[in-house]
Amino acid sequence: MEGRARIAIEGVHPQIDCGRFAVQRVTGDEMAVQADIFSDGHEEVVAMLLYRRQGDEVWQETQMQRLENDRWQGSFKLGEPGFYEYSLLGWVDHFRTWQRDLQKRFEAGQDVSVDLKIGSSILSQAAKEAKEPDDAKLRQAVEALNQEPELEGAVALGLDSRLADLVSTCCARGLATRYHKDLVVRVDRKKALFSSWYELFPRSLGGAEGRHGTLKDCIAILPDIAELGFDVLYLPPIHPIGTSKRKGKANQVEAEPGDPGSPWAIGSPEGGHKSIHPELGTLEDFQALVLEADRHGIEIALDIAFQCSPDHPYLKEHPEWFLWRPDGTVQYAENPPKKYQDIVPFNFETPQWQELWEELKSIFFFWMDRGVRIFRVDNPHTKPFPMWEWIIAKAREKDPNVIFLAEAFTRQKIMYRLAKLGFSQSYSYFAWRNSKRELTEYLTELTRSDAKEFMRPNFWPNTPDILTEYLQYGGRAAFMIRVTLAATLSSNFGIYGPAFELCIPTAEAAGSEEYKDAEKYEIRPWDRKGPGNIRELISKLNRIRREYSALQETCNVQFLESDSDSVLFFVKTSGKPGASLLVAVNLDPFRVRSAKLRLPLGLLGVLSGQSYLLHDLLNGERSIWQGEWASVTLDPQLAPAGIFRLSTWLRKESDFDYYL
Repeated sequence: MEGRARIAIEGVHPQIDCGRFAVQRVTGDEMAVQADIFSDGHEEVVAMLLYRRQGDEVWQETQMQRLENDRWQGSFKLGEPGFYEYSLLGWVDHFRTWQRDLQKRFEAGQDVSVDLKIGSSILSQAAKEAKEPDDAKLRQAVEALNQEPELEGAVALGLDSRLADLVSTCCARGLATRYHKDLVVRVDRKKALFSSWYELFPRSLGGAEGRHGTLKDCIAILPDIAELGFDVLYLPPIHPIGTSKRKGKANQVEAEPGDPGSPWAIGSPEGGHKSIHPELGTLEDFQALVLEADRHGIEIALDIAFQCSPDHPYLKEHPEWFLWRPDGTVQYAENPPKKYQDIVPFNFETPQWQELWEELKSIFFFWMDRGVRIFRVDNPHTKPFPMWEWIIAKAREKDPNVIFLAEAFTRQKIMYRLAKLGFSQSYSYFAWRNSKRELTEYLTELTRSDAKEFMRPNFWPNTPDILTEYLQYGGRAAFMIRVTLAATLSSNFGIYGPAFELCIPTAEAAGSEEYKDAEKYEIRPWDRKGPGNIRELISKLNRIRREYSALQETCNVQFLESDSDSVLFFVKTSGKPGASLLVAVNLDPFRVRSAKLRLPLGLLGVLSGQSYLLHDLLNGERSIWQGEWASVTLDPQLAPAGIFRLSTWLRKESDFDYYL
C-alpha cells in the first residue's frame, strides 16, 4: 500500500456478500452506486465511479456527487444482457483545494499573490503529466494566469471550474485510492423483471373424450393464452414417462392400465431428458410450437427436473450416477414419510460428478438449441449449489438472454443462495401470506432489504402441488383476491391455469394442499370457459400490467394507511407522469369491507386544496375527491379490489372564456 494515499473507501452499496456474488439488474436500468469516500484533513476529495462491460479493456468513468456525511453517489446506464464490472476511485484534489482556499482568502480581502503562484505551479506540473491535447490547454492556462495584469481577473481565471475538471480528468491521480475489489452486476433482459406465466399440462388438451393431448393441441390454444394476456407458457416435463413403479391416479402406488403417470418420472426406453413423450408429438412439433408461440408474443418455458424414472436410459448407461442399495435395487426419492417410488435421484457425490455435470448442462443446451430461453427448474435446492453456479454461467455464456426460475419452496437462506448463484427469478412464500401484516412484512423484506439486489420473486397463488387453505375455503372471491395481489404486488406472477381460471377449490383431503384428482397423475380435460371462471378479471389485470409501467417492477411498492385490517392499500410508483397506481384489496373473501384510505398526495403531485380524479381501472368508475382521505367499499363477490389511477388538472385564467 502506498503510504501517501490518504483516501478511505467504505460502505460500498450495492454489493452481495462482500462482492462474492453479482448484483441483479435488467437492460436499461440506471446502476446507482453509493460509498463513503473521505480523507484525513480538510482537503477537497474527488470520487469517480468506474465501469465497463466484462471483458472490455477500457474502463469508463463518471464523477460521483457528494450527498452528506462523506457519502457519495454515481450511476451508469446498463446496456445489453451480460456482466458488467464497477469499482471506485478517490483522491485528494489539491487543485480544487487550492481553488476553495483562494476564493475564501480573496473574499476576505487577503493578499493572494503568492496563492496565485502556487496555483500556477500546480497547473504547470499537471501540464507535464497530461497527454495531448490537454497538456496544451493547461500550458495556455498557466500562461494566461501568469500574464493577467489584474488581480481580480487572475483570481477569476484560477477559479474556473472547467480548469478543475481538466486537471482531474488528465492527471492529479498519482496517489489515488482504488477500491480493493471490482464488483459485478449481472444484466438480464427485461422479461426477467416483468413476465406473466401460465402453466398447463399439454396432455390434458385432447378434449372431453379424454384423448391424450399433443403439442399441436398446444399450438391451437395459443391465441387464447395471448388473449388472456400471458407472455410465458410454462409446460411441465414433456419427456417420455417411465412405466416401472408408475404412480396411479391420486398418487396411488399401483397404476391401473391406461394411467399416464407423473410427467416428473422422466425417462423410458423411448428416451430421456432430450426426448419428447411420443403421445405429445415430435421434436419438430415442439419447434413449431416455439415458433408459433413467438408469433403470439409468448415464450415457451420448459420444466427441467434433474431426476429419472427407473426406466431412464441413464440407469443402464451410467449406473455410477445413482445410489444402489445393498439388495441391488436403486435408491428412489424419499422425503420421509413420503415416498416417490417412481423417481430416482442422481447421486451428486459420485466420483464421476464432473461427467454428470457435463451431461446435465447439455440438457439445457439441447433445448436452447431448439429455441427455449426460459427454464423453470424443479427443486434446485436438492442439488449442489456449485453445480448451479457453473451451469447457469455456462448457459449465459451461450446466450445472455436465458432466464432461470427456481422452484424452491424451502428455507429462506437456501432460496436466497440460489438467487445469488444466478437464478433470474424465484418462487416465493406469497401463497401462504394472507393477512395484511403478513403481506406487508413479506413485501418489505423482499423490497427494502438487500434481498432486492439479488432475488426477483415470482408470485404464484397456486401450483399443481399447492392449493392453499385460503383458496380451498374462500370460494371464487378468494381466487379473485389472490390473483389481483399477485399481479399487482409482483412484476412477475403466474398461475396454474385451468384450475385457477375455474376457481377449483377441492383438496385431496382435509389438511392437504394437494388437488383432488390431481392433474399430475391423470389427464384432466378442462372446460376453461365454464361457469364461474374469472377469465375477464385475469385478462384485465394483464392488460393493466402491460399498459402501466408501475406494475412492471416490484421494489417500487409503498404500503399506505388504511383504517381496516382487512383492506390492504399500497401505491406502485412510476417515474412517468400519471403512471403511478394506487391499489386497494379486500383480503376478506367472505365479507364486504369498507375503509378510509390515506393518499400520499405529495408523492402523486397533488397540490394542497387541489381536487383530483380517481379512475378505477378494473371497473371503469370515476370519482372526484379532495383532501388526503378517500373511502372505498369492496365487495369480495363482485369487486374485491380497486386499481386507481389518480389525475389532476390545473386551470389558469387564460383557460376560461369570459362573456360580458
